[in-house]
Amino acid sequence: MTRLMRTTVWTPAEPVGVDLEVQCATTSASVPGDEQFRRWVELTVAIQATGPGRKEYLLAIRVVDEEEGLRFNREYRGKDCATNVLSFPVALPAGLPTGIKESQLGDLLICAPVVACEAIEQGKPEINHWAHLTIHGVLHLLGYDHEQRADAVAMEALEVDILARLDIPDPY
Repeated sequence: MTRLMRTTVWTPAEPVGVDLEVQCATTSASVPGDEQFRRWVELTVAIQATGPGRKEYLLAIRVVDEEEGLRFNREYRGKDCATNVLSFPVALPAGLPTGIKESQLGDLLICAPVVACEAIEQGKPEINHWAHLTIHGVLHLLGYDHEQRADAVAMEALEVDILARLDIPDPY
């Protein structure tokens, strides 16, 4: 089932718009609602919006079961297991205006059973883990990574800050 949403969040300094598509392809009953995903995505992109003027962002979130999560992780990362979140930044052709390139974020694939298991293993509320992984994935789409230690520290600090704005404790 595909759920299309158009939402806009207005911050005092920077208007930010988000076109978000949520695809629910799982049997899990614990998947957050569209409004929760929207809130997490909007907050993350609003904090990252830079420069004057309105910013528009487009992305999709697909929530899947383990079989599809495994297939994507195997195909795109060469790993033979399902993982919690995969980020697929959009790859646009060269020569497009900067505004278009900045707005096309890409797609997130979140594996519901992995999220549920990790939340139990880590002793945290599942909804908090959903928020964290959604924010983590959106930050990857915005260009953050954690391959180098300094980059990981910066990304984690930003995640902790965004989660704190949602009254969610530091997941690390």
